[in-house]
Amino acid sequence: PERVVFRGEASLVIARTLDGEIGFLTGHAPVLGVLMPGRLRIVDPGGAGYDTAVDSGFVEVGDDRVVVLVDRLEQKGEDHA
Repeated sequence: PERVVFRGEASLVIARTLDGEIGFLTGHAPVLGVLMPGRLRIVDPGGAGYDTAVDSGFVEVGDDRVVVLVDRLEQKGEDHA
């Protein structure tokens, strides 16, 4: 990976996969999925949300951990001129 964008605790991660939008909560069953371009939302234990737009990629869930690998993402405030 070129960079890590978020590392920390989350109570919910929502991503768009080939099968539609899916949310991952603590204790979610293991999953390996293909991500579609769209919004990725991370909600921390305090309820604060972090949103970013992602390109295609993969999501892996297991052992109370969500790993998202994407080709490209866009964060608020980034200059793409």
